[in-house]
Amino acid sequence: MSGPATRADHHPQHDPHKLGRAHGGGHGGHGHTGPDTKHTIGAGEHGPASKRIIVGYGFWIFLLSDIIMFSAIFATYAVLHGATAGGPTSAQLFDLKNVAIETGCLLISSFICGLAMIAAHERNMLWTQIGLVFTGLFGFIFLVLELKEFSEMIAEGAGPQRSAFLSSFFTLVGCHGLHVTVGLLWLGTMMAQIWAKGFTQPIQRRLLCFSLFWHALDIIWVALFTIVYLLGAGQ
Repeated sequence: MSGPATRADHHPQHDPHKLGRAHGGGHGGHGHTGPDTKHTIGAGEHGPASKRIIVGYGFWIFLLSDIIMFSAIFATYAVLHGATAGGPTSAQLFDLKNVAIETGCLLISSFICGLAMIAAHERNMLWTQIGLVFTGLFGFIFLVLELKEFSEMIAEGAGPQRSAFLSSFFTLVGCHGLHVTVGLLWLGTMMAQIWAKGFTQPIQRRLLCFSLFWHALDIIWVALFTIVYLLGAGQ
């Protein structure tokens, strides 16, 4: 004779999310865990996430806070764009050819950075270091071109003190340039650590964070190039 208990043995309770408790079981919809439970509460099907994933996720949260800061500066620039105080406008100042070269250098740098991360994953010292060198080289060229643009504008009397528009422009573009400078210093540190210690787990995680940081700067620059330079030069 088969009773409810027998039927329950043939039809195990449904637990699609691997939480270790039955769906709809217990009082108030709460289930219970038994001695045969293989999954702990809060763990996925394959157990807790690796430290690499946790570190990467945490660093993305930091990058989101950085993007929020840039969003505030973008909004300030948008409000003050027309406040030229009789001074030069964006259409009179921006040289799209020079900015296009800057953009190309940063995009190439980001692409090579991705190749360097592949080499690091394969623990290839030579190609990792070569990739990081060229990542830094194109990033440095970008920074030099940006400083050249700033110096030419200041020499023409279009410095940050000239108008609210120029103050917001130098703040926005200069903040991105400051992040690129920090990234280059970080890159040099990582190259030295890889050379001295090899591809240890902590260094691999630091490389992951650097890669995320460098690609995030690319995303911000594409937005900056589009909103500030392309739209500004057409007005």
